[in-house]
Amino acid sequence: MVTIYDIAKKANVSAMTVSRVINNSDKISEETRKKVEAVIKELNYIPNSSARSLVSKKTKILTLMITDISNPFFTSVARGAEDKALQMGYQLLLCNSDENIEKESKYIDMLISTGSDGVLIAPASDSSKKNIRQLAKQNIPFVLIDRFINDLSCDQVLSDNETTTRKLIEHLIQQGHERIAIINGPLDVATSRERHQAYCDTLNLHGLPINHKWIHQSPFLQDSDVSGKIKMLIDLPINERPTAIFATSNFLGLNTVKALKKFNIRIPEDIAVVCYDGVPNYTENELFLTAAEQPSYNFGYMGTQMLIERIEESVPEKPRKIVLPAELHIRASSLFNIKG
Repeated sequence: MVTIYDIAKKANVSAMTVSRVINNSDKISEETRKKVEAVIKELNYIPNSSARSLVSKKTKILTLMITDISNPFFTSVARGAEDKALQMGYQLLLCNSDENIEKESKYIDMLISTGSDGVLIAPASDSSKKNIRQLAKQNIPFVLIDRFINDLSCDQVLSDNETTTRKLIEHLIQQGHERIAIINGPLDVATSRERHQAYCDTLNLHGLPINHKWIHQSPFLQDSDVSGKIKMLIDLPINERPTAIFATSNFLGLNTVKALKKFNIRIPEDIAVVCYDGVPNYTENELFLTAAEQPSYNFGYMGTQMLIERIEESVPEKPRKIVLPAELHIRASSLFNIKG
């Protein structure tokens, strides 16, 4: 493969001069430019981003770091991010942390060493603060999506967790439910905390009980088995057993349905189920599970727009925050009025 160093050697110039020709810099003479261009043509050299970045200091490469590529939410986020990046003349690299801080840290070390103009990141947890601060130390712009981290000043694209959770819980209340359980993600993740708090606030607002036996946490991952949590709920005394469950993610919702069916619990006649996030591409459940579907594509698209604006310094220094609403889709899993 021909490199800029091969061009430089044959043209008897420096590699930096070759890079300046590739980037159309006006810092070289016309004679030198023509000489280098002739060698480029002779050797059939195709300029690459590394050569361009010697002068521009920009790779035109962005990094999207998400927590679970198997989740349809993040698949759509990636599509939105890629579409916007290509539209703006950038390429997009994808990293998948699997909700793992150590894996996230290794990816950040890699992109710092290899070069990335900016990072769009969904943090694995609150502990991601240390990893993300490494980006700030290297002056690499970043935008948080889906999850925020306290005391980290930056651009963000987030979900309206409070309003969306309230709508889901109030839908269950309108169906006559007063004992509502929650299957939540880890509380060291911002979205989990906000949805937990909104769940409690909504129950309090309507004068309904909050029972610690109805509150459970499980990883957000696709293979998270919630059977044990569900067993604890259905084994409660009949007057204490919840009649509805709020699952705070699509995978938790799907796994809750799976566990209830395993124990021969009818949905929604015995226990109703609602979840946060849509469940596209799951044909068995997509027209069954009541869900608050987030505009996932927009998380990636708008986040990338904000990131490129930050890279190109076309916005004020003050951090910006976009909060995206979710759309409530009421389906069979919750449509059973227990007072009817």
